[in-house]
Amino acid sequence: MGEVTPLIAAACGGGDAINKSYSSRSCDDGDGHSTHHPVERELERHLSLFDLVCIGIGATVGSGVFVLVGLIAHTQAGAGVWISWSVAGVAACLSAVCYAELGSRFPKEGGSSYVYARETMGHAAAVIAGACLTLEYTGSASAVARSWGDKVVSYVSSISGDGEASYLIAILDPGYGINPCAFAVSLGAVMLLLGGVKESKWVANIFSTFNVCLVAFMALMSLSLAKPENLKPVVAEKFGPGGILRGSMSSFFGYIGFDEICCCSGEAINPTRDIPRSIIITLALVTTLYIGCSVGLAGMVPYEFISETSGFPEGFRYLGHNLAANFTAIGELIVLPLVVLVTILAQPRLNYTLALDGILPRNFAEMDDKGNLIRGIKCSGFVLVAVATFIPFRYLDDIISSGILIAFTLTDTSVILVRQESPKDNPRLLKTLLVAFHSLSFVSGFFVKTMLSESETRISGQRVITIVLSVAVVTVGNKIRRCPRKIDDERKNIFIVPCAPIIPLCGCFLEFRGLIAIASYIAAALLFDSYNLQRRRQSRAEP
Repeated sequence: MGEVTPLIAAACGGGDAINKSYSSRSCDDGDGHSTHHPVERELERHLSLFDLVCIGIGATVGSGVFVLVGLIAHTQAGAGVWISWSVAGVAACLSAVCYAELGSRFPKEGGSSYVYARETMGHAAAVIAGACLTLEYTGSASAVARSWGDKVVSYVSSISGDGEASYLIAILDPGYGINPCAFAVSLGAVMLLLGGVKESKWVANIFSTFNVCLVAFMALMSLSLAKPENLKPVVAEKFGPGGILRGSMSSFFGYIGFDEICCCSGEAINPTRDIPRSIIITLALVTTLYIGCSVGLAGMVPYEFISETSGFPEGFRYLGHNLAANFTAIGELIVLPLVVLVTILAQPRLNYTLALDGILPRNFAEMDDKGNLIRGIKCSGFVLVAVATFIPFRYLDDIISSGILIAFTLTDTSVILVRQESPKDNPRLLKTLLVAFHSLSFVSGFFVKTMLSESETRISGQRVITIVLSVAVVTVGNKIRRCPRKIDDERKNIFIVPCAPIIPLCGCFLEFRGLIAIASYIAAALLFDSYNLQRRRQSRAEP
């Protein structure tokens, strides 16, 4: 919050006080009159527990179950794909409980990881978190819109005759990297948001309910058709144990999205109670559905014959259940637009918080008469539509995934900084240990990833290095655990992460993988903020 005070002081023409509650702030216009700016309005609180759960499910259950289950089973884990999803679910839960606690501690502000990093690590870490969340929300929404457009083209091709298909495909896939279907679905999501938050909420609730019903049908139907012999051996000889581990890394991204609940905390009716509950309910339901689907698909079809791009529809067709196959394929086309809507829903809320802190222009917090963040929706919507229409997802995959992992890591670290403190005789010890822990986690993760891609004859030396690094990680983590705990008067009234700081540290260790892919993007975000900060200082220096 260090930069908020001078920003508002400059906007008001002087003064040092700031009301941090985000209630209506008044500025003197120079003539003794009080002027109220749109940026100073609070978001209306209208989201119930059910609404928050629907947002979490809508943002999480999407391409993960419809695409990744089949892809991971066929190319990485074989019949043990359900183990990969179980391990990934545990890893996601480590971060989920951290989001649940911080959502309780900071219930009045949207912004998710950005707010948590700002309150515990300062301005630079907050800027990095905001940049990573922008990748998650706008980038992921664009990717899902693009994926939906590709599925429409594929489905039309499968049901149309040769002459009719060529005519339709020429319209739906004109080439040059342009995807008209992605343009249509992303533009539709933006128009719904512009129509009103409450209208968008009802659409999201209806589609989320259908989403859960569809995935439950896929799980139950596939489990009823499963054959035990298809689930053996659990560890496929072709992939080995490393394949299951690689599959768990890929499966983790199927759990991404629950953190959007925290970004909507500013609109929750009872955020202190409902934010933790909605996160836990979302993760419990999603994990159950994912594991059920992965067991069902692997048991229904031998993993060698599972489609990489359309696992369940092709799996049902493999056994002659064409009605179930068509229902699943059409259901995917109906559900994926919901993911686009719910994912982009959080971006204007993030922009609102960034604008209040002066990182973005103040007009990003402007609202219309319905309480919509009109400028933020238009700006985010323009980027969404442009990226979805013209950029294939393969160019964004790594950087989006890396950004999400870094945002999760910052959140896990925030919990540690909220709960622990340095000894009085060494005030920098905790932060030094955290830097060492993250560095060792990143390097050890790099060696583990390299080992999984190398042959057995080349990994003996790397195995020794990995063991040494792992021992170092545990040693540093134990020193962090022994740091004094802060006196916490709020813990009786909020959700508390159990076994802290062990759970947040485990989350950081599992997630700290993406710095190389995202380094240039983070550098650009910090340069933009540095330029913006310099301009604000110059404006304050002018008479």
